[in-house]
This record gives sequence, structure tokens and C-alpha cells, in this order.
Amino acid sequence: MKKTYNRQWATDNRLWKFLLLLLMFNVQCSMFNVAHAQIGEQRNVFSLGANAGVVLNSVDFDPTIKQKMHVGPSLGLSLKYMCEKYFTTYCALYTELNYTQLGWKEDIRSLQGERLEDSYSRNVSYLQLPIFARLAWGKEQRGLQFFFQAGPQIGICIGDSDKRSAVWTTDEQGVPSRPNNVVAQYDLDIERKFDYGIAGGIGLEYNSPVGHFILEGRYYYGLGDMFGNSKKDPFARSANGAIHIKMAYLLDLKH
Repeated sequence: MKKTYNRQWATDNRLWKFLLLLLMFNVQCSMFNVAHAQIGEQRNVFSLGANAGVVLNSVDFDPTIKQKMHVGPSLGLSLKYMCEKYFTTYCALYTELNYTQLGWKEDIRSLQGERLEDSYSRNVSYLQLPIFARLAWGKEQRGLQFFFQAGPQIGICIGDSDKRSAVWTTDEQGVPSRPNNVVAQYDLDIERKFDYGIAGGIGLEYNSPVGHFILEGRYYYGLGDMFGNSKKDPFARSANGAIHIKMAYLLDLKH
């Protein structure tokens, strides 16, 4: 049975998610207002460095497309500003400017559900800017900290490419054989270059005399679609969902 979509519901659903995004940013601003009010022990430490890692991404399509995890690189610059210690909690703003390769990799099966020799993947490259409110607990100078961070993320698509196998199973009309007859993605260009969503993660930071060493796991939930989502478009949703595994190294610039 062909799936039908409630696109008005999808629009309303994204509206409250976008409001949540704005609320999270407002919480970040409030955190720094608290810092300036000097409720806790004020800090003024800027740290700058670099980060690198891998990203496991899939695209949330509606109607669905069966996928494997798309694996791509992520690397860029990191900036941390620690503003306050409140009891045992260290409050900071953490942001990055990254080149990240997202996209999807299909798990292609026949109309009968059997795996085919066909293969298809799309690489979609972004410049991304996450802005996180960060809370950490542990050693401030020499030792280990555990941290949690969350906030909004925006990105801009700077290019894409696809790769398909030489074997390409089609029916008598030349249409690719797929279980739910979803094939529009093969011929669509990335229509919406701007991407936005919510990200959050946990990690460990080792603070040493020679810098800060960070290991983090992060999840990004995309709210923006890469393809059009009107009633005339083939997809009601086409948003990224990514797991980041990252390492970073930072040096203090100012105490």
C-alpha cells in the first residue's frame, strides 16, 4: 500500500522543534548573563585548537529508503570559552567550524526483498557551525573532566557527488527495481543548501600543562531538508541524522 503523508503535521512538528532550538540558544545566553552577574567563581579562559573525527550519517527520508551507515570525515577548528565555576560545575561556551562529509548509502533490495548487486551512495559536503552550552565536572588544571554539551547547529552545503554500481537492476521500462518503488533520489540535486538542527554529546577532557585533549561522542538531529518537501515533491522529509566521534586538541590563549 502506498504511504500517504500529513505534510501539515510535518510543518507544525518542525515549527515546535525550531522553537526548541531558539530556546536552547536563549539558555546559552542566559548562562553567560549569570556568569557576568558573578554568582559563581568567574573564569575568563579562551582555548583554541583543532578537531578531527568520523561521522556516521543516514538521511531520514519519508517515504523511507533502506540504508547502511554512510561514513565520512569531519575536521576543523575549535574554540572554548570557560566563563564560570559554579560549585563543582564548570560552565563554558564551545563552538567549532568544520568541514563535514554527510550523505547516505543505500541497502538496495529487490521487489521481493532480496539483496541486489546494485549499490548507490551520495556524499554531501558541508561547512558546519555548532554552538554549544557546556557543563563539565572534574579537575580544572591537571586531570580529567567529564562534560555534557548541547545546542543549535547550522551548516551550508558546499558540494555533493554520487556513486552507483555498474550493475543497475531495472524493470522493462528502465525504472530501478526497489521494494517501495522510491527512486526519485537518484536524479535530484540538493535543493536546500542551508541545514540546521540540534546537536548534543558527552565526552572526556584531559587538562595538562601542554594543552587540553578531548574525546567526544555527539549526535546531530537535522531539522532542515536537503530536498523540497511540498506536496508536489517526492519526499516529505529528507534530513540528516549523524553520530560524530571526535578528538580535539586545544591550547589556552588567555587566563
